[in-house]
Amino acid sequence: MEEREARFGIGQLVRHRLFPFRGVVFDVDPVFANTEEWWLSIPEDVRPHKDQPYYHLLAENEQTSYVAYVSEQNLLPDSSGKPIDHPQVPEMFGSLQDGFYEILQRRAQ
Repeated sequence: MEEREARFGIGQLVRHRLFPFRGVVFDVDPVFANTEEWWLSIPEDVRPHKDQPYYHLLAENEQTSYVAYVSEQNLLPDSSGKPIDHPQVPEMFGSLQDGFYEILQRRAQ
């Protein structure tokens, strides 16, 4: 599989193209890097291609917060300007400005 440059960056707010959730990117895989079982569990008519960036998100919807793994083709920038209310956001990010969270520098242990 050929890698391509990721469209979204760490700390960026995004929303899902089809489903009602949004999140902040905390990691990027240049191509699909989850299990085959996970990929096959997605209905074939909406199953994304593997040869694109996949994003790890601190995600939320109306009911809950969770970690999501989403293909680039299914993400759009979130221009709401609203913060993500996920309990792990303060562990990884600082303030929110212009659709991006400030990335916190990790301290050596």
